[in-house]
Amino acid sequence: MSSITQESLEMLKSALATPDDALAKSISTASGLIAYDLQAPAKNLYPFVTPIRNVMPRVGGGTGTATNWRQVNAIIGSGFDAMGWVPEGQRSGQMSYSTSSKSATFVTIGEEDAATFEAISAGREFEDIQARMTFRLLQKMMLKEEMAILAGNASLQLGTPSIPTLSASGSGASLPAATYFVKVVGLTLEGYQNSSMTGGAATTKTITGVDGKTFMLNGGSSNISGEASQALTLGQTLFCSVTPIQGAVAYAWYISASTGTETLQAITTLNSLAVSAPLSTGNQPQSTITADNSANPNYAYNGLLTTALMPGSNAYVNILPTGAPGTGTSLTASGRGSVVEIDDMFQAMWNNFELSPTVLYVNSQELKNITTKVLSNASGPLLRYDMPADGSDGEYQLTASGTVQFYYNPFAIYGGLRIPIKIHPRIPPGTIIGWAENLPIQYQSNEVPNVAEIKTRQDYYQIDWPIVTRQRQVGVYAEEVLAVYAPFAMGIITNIANG
Repeated sequence: MSSITQESLEMLKSALATPDDALAKSISTASGLIAYDLQAPAKNLYPFVTPIRNVMPRVGGGTGTATNWRQVNAIIGSGFDAMGWVPEGQRSGQMSYSTSSKSATFVTIGEEDAATFEAISAGREFEDIQARMTFRLLQKMMLKEEMAILAGNASLQLGTPSIPTLSASGSGASLPAATYFVKVVGLTLEGYQNSSMTGGAATTKTITGVDGKTFMLNGGSSNISGEASQALTLGQTLFCSVTPIQGAVAYAWYISASTGTETLQAITTLNSLAVSAPLSTGNQPQSTITADNSANPNYAYNGLLTTALMPGSNAYVNILPTGAPGTGTSLTASGRGSVVEIDDMFQAMWNNFELSPTVLYVNSQELKNITTKVLSNASGPLLRYDMPADGSDGEYQLTASGTVQFYYNPFAIYGGLRIPIKIHPRIPPGTIIGWAENLPIQYQSNEVPNVAEIKTRQDYYQIDWPIVTRQRQVGVYAEEVLAVYAPFAMGIITNIANG
């Protein structure tokens, strides 16, 4: 034993005395023996913006299948409605009423998610998987609810667009000489959000629920128009336009150089299009569009925009004219620091219903356009230069750019009203929405406290489904409807060209 031990010691001494021997090793970060710096919890890098849902009143107590109300639309005097004269000793005639019955059907909105037991265990010490899953699930449902409140569509059918009007002119374009064939599809706001050049115009989608049952939703597109054709020579631009559809905020254009083979070439928020470059390939064919898929009468309720655009709503609706081929009509500067189209909307709402919007919702494009129209040389100097009060020489500081934050409406009882202009991420370019969140005092708002409200039969509730597999399955739902009591308290301007 002692001889083996002595031999082992000699080998150890020899190894230590030879530094470049294979037994001499060093450890580096490449060896992988390092810690992992993982910041917890996961960072939520997605936008969560629901401005209308956040301010929309929610009223519980709903029962049955719908909420119902009766409204007095007008009180009509006897004789001449504007005259109350009565002879001495005689009685006046009796006044009358204009009334109507209204209802809004409750629907269900919801979203579901699941986490496996392994995911829950593996995420321990990183984040509470179940809690975070439910939190994100509620956020996603609220984002969908925001779209429902803004643009849900249960009854506004776009139908079939008219046959497009085509022309060709100009020089310098690269579109090859040929006879071109064009069809067009109208898109609701839901349809515009659901559509893309890569995915095509949204038609229908079959959803398979976690319970294995299926249902089908309409994506928000009209039927496809008839076909128009136009011959052009090399260098010319193809100009397309279609009669605007009330309810459409965008249009999908299908074009080809042979009849019946049109494919999606553009989605515009105008009812017109200019094509100067060669057509792209591999896009959605026109044969995909076979029906009007603009509304969901069995599942949806009408949002604010849809309610305003419905025929007979009495809301102010201004669909700007087509304008020059392929260009459309942009907002008009009044020359006194305002926009003609917005001024006209305010004046009409006052003349017809004696009220004013309290907020304007716009796309970023329209906020920029409004600013451009309002802040011009004609509207006054825009630059102020400040110097220190003590007269000392100091550096000057200027701030570039800016936007219009408020719009003043002079057409309001007891003086004008400053109306905030707010960007909404789901309002498309070319559309402005004015909304009176509250009725003015002359409408006895104690009896109609909300112009619109979410009436709930069952507000947000969470369902933790029974465990039938090694997953935690969760659903978040709400049973509700948007009740709009005063559609005339909204104003819509659409089909606005950029510029």
